[in-house]
Amino acid sequence: MTARAGLCAAVLFGSASSALAACPGPAGFGKWLQGFKQQAIAEGISPQTVASALNGVTYFPTAIAHDRRQGVFAQDFLTFQGRMVSNNRLQVGKAMLRKYASVFNRIEQQYGVPGPVMVAYWGLETDFGKVMGNLPSIQSLATLSYDCRRPEEFREQLMYALKVIDRGDLQPGQMRGPAHGEVGQFQFQPKTYYNYAVDFDGDGHRDLVRSAPDSLASAANYLRSKGWQPGQPWLEEVRVSGNVPWDQADVTIRKPRAFWAQNGVTYRNGKPIPADNLQASLLLPMGRNGPAFLAYPNFTTVYLDWNNSLVYSTTAAYYATRLAGAPPLNRGNPEPFTAAETKQLQTLLARQGFDVGKIDGVIGAGTREAIRAMQIKYGLPADSIPVMSC
Repeated sequence: MTARAGLCAAVLFGSASSALAACPGPAGFGKWLQGFKQQAIAEGISPQTVASALNGVTYFPTAIAHDRRQGVFAQDFLTFQGRMVSNNRLQVGKAMLRKYASVFNRIEQQYGVPGPVMVAYWGLETDFGKVMGNLPSIQSLATLSYDCRRPEEFREQLMYALKVIDRGDLQPGQMRGPAHGEVGQFQFQPKTYYNYAVDFDGDGHRDLVRSAPDSLASAANYLRSKGWQPGQPWLEEVRVSGNVPWDQADVTIRKPRAFWAQNGVTYRNGKPIPADNLQASLLLPMGRNGPAFLAYPNFTTVYLDWNNSLVYSTTAAYYATRLAGAPPLNRGNPEPFTAAETKQLQTLLARQGFDVGKIDGVIGAGTREAIRAMQIKYGLPADSIPVMSC
């Protein structure tokens, strides 16, 4: 079988998923909550905070429903960035850079993170604080802590939510957001909030719900904790030639810029990139026929730690470059894969012994590696992106 025939073959596959373990019903929630209150007090949360946050909290079916139906991210990069990096978001983002210019100057001096990076996350996460979600965070976290899917994870977040309240940052009623307990203008989980929130406006509170300076500085503090390198780039659009060793074009592979320069990678305008030792990955989010970027450690280490979705992180980083003055990207001429086609491809690769991880319609890290191995096996350009040309 040829590679192209193999990739284009019609594949029949099952969609059955393993059933969840038997989950407790709402009848036992009250007893569980009493036990959690005692545990919180034993861990040093004040009885007053425990009472104010947890008294009267009931089982919240809405949180369970959201958790059960959450989907995996299946849009390709060009589709997602085209929707998320809109002209309106670009204009509002630039206005925010002007409005909070003095705040951004202070933040960069203290944390080393430039304003466009924070504004891009701010716009993508909550439309600059306008859309933070309105579900009760404490009730959602308590319900998910009692549930059977990831109880230990959510119990830790619930405990940190109580610590945020106990420290005086927020009142219980101010903690509202999506179904998994994220809070504030950058959608921090309570543990992240507790560990990295800062009072940047000097009012004595770390308020990531109502204070833009607190929110922006806290995001920078969090990025610095992930290893942000001040004064270094994060993502630059480039032009690639046919001489590039495609099997080295992956976000997990770092090479000196001199390596990429020697293999025909230039800046988008055709000017040569520096032939130095600065480490960079060649990122081809849509394959060799789509846009191309050099991704630096600030991207591969920090952006992908904030969110390990390559599509989301590339969009956030590209949005930040646009806010910093870069032109619109060169879309190229890629062949997007639908989620259904990706599932077929994943199933075919799995049947041939390649580990793609979960068959979910998403070209994630495991699927990219499997595609690259298949491309190498059949002597195709190994850019980790499938081509459906039959």
